Amino acid sequence: MNKQTENNRGRPKGSPNKSTAAVREAMALFAENNVHKFEEWITDVAEGADGRQADPAKAADLFLKAIEYHIPKLARTEVTGENNGPVEMKITWMK
Repeated sequence: MNKQTENNRGRPKGSPNKSTAAVREAMALFAENNVHKFEEWITDVAEGADGRQADPAKAADLFLKAIEYHIPKLARTEVTGENNGPVEMKITWMK
């Protein structure tokens, strides 16, 4: 029996501690307060602002990195057959 099941007075498994929750809340507030500036920042990077060279590839990379927090990446799933062997398929024709 693990310690978590023996001590039901502790934090539930998987719940963030107070510091983690506070940091996540602060980051969410920062993102919410600056969402209106995001398009401008990406455009500045893509087109070059304040004498900097235009870098559309960097702007696209920044956008893709940021969008991961809104639309998470899908986990890769491997499908195998019995005993990690190949997947066997049976095709049946209907008449």
